[in-house]
Amino acid sequence: MRAIYIVWYRDLLRFWRDRMRVVGSLAQPLLFLVVFGAGLGASLGGAFGSPGAASPVSYTQYVYPGVIGMAVLFASVFGAMSIVWDREFGFLKEILVAPVDRSAVAIGKALGGATQAMIQGALLLIIAPLLGVKLTIESVLLLIPFLFLLAFAMSSFGVAIASMMKSMQGFQVIMNFILLPMFFLSGALFPLSNLPAWLAVLTRLNPVSYGMDPIRRIVLGNELPPGSSDVIGLTLFGVVLPLWFEALVLVGFGAVALSFAALNFRRRD
Repeated sequence: MRAIYIVWYRDLLRFWRDRMRVVGSLAQPLLFLVVFGAGLGASLGGAFGSPGAASPVSYTQYVYPGVIGMAVLFASVFGAMSIVWDREFGFLKEILVAPVDRSAVAIGKALGGATQAMIQGALLLIIAPLLGVKLTIESVLLLIPFLFLLAFAMSSFGVAIASMMKSMQGFQVIMNFILLPMFFLSGALFPLSNLPAWLAVLTRLNPVSYGMDPIRRIVLGNELPPGSSDVIGLTLFGVVLPLWFEALVLVGFGAVALSFAALNFRRRD
């Protein structure tokens, strides 16, 4: 437990000292919010519904939770980049020869990346009033755990990939190849209802979908009228999934990815 804490604390300390990294990580989601909210919003005229139908929320409001999820997604995965960095400079070897279980390194890295990503996602909640989104204390307290669960699942996934990479360039190429489809298929930018069958299957196999959906349902819960679960609720076989089930999916995916990462650390010389 002490080794896990030290690895977690080191990552948070590096994150806090790198102020430009914090600013840059928030600038990209805000840019997406402006571009997609203003650009696509003007073209679509709303977040969903048939052409000409009135929408209960604007497209900017609809895409806002997706932007929060995007910040968590990219921050958690690329937080694992420090593993490749430490390997290139020899620091990781010093950690692995320490008299502690090597799985502690994987767990500490995953929790460190998840905490950083959760903080970055939570910071974006500050701009909710500017978009006309009403957040209550109860909704924020419910939202923070889901931000952490999504961050934990994807940070564990990033650690699992980083544990196999030997170069920074290789990690970036692989993660960009994987992350972009996961992001676009998560429902961050468009509803997952009324999709072609093959595309609907891909969205349900995407673990990020089970993190984006509860974030949107919690953030927009006060904006949508009753009976709008078919618009924002993720369905499986025609049934809207409960929040606890989506939480279990995130925990399960994160646990599997973290176990794979721990095995890789134990096998590495």
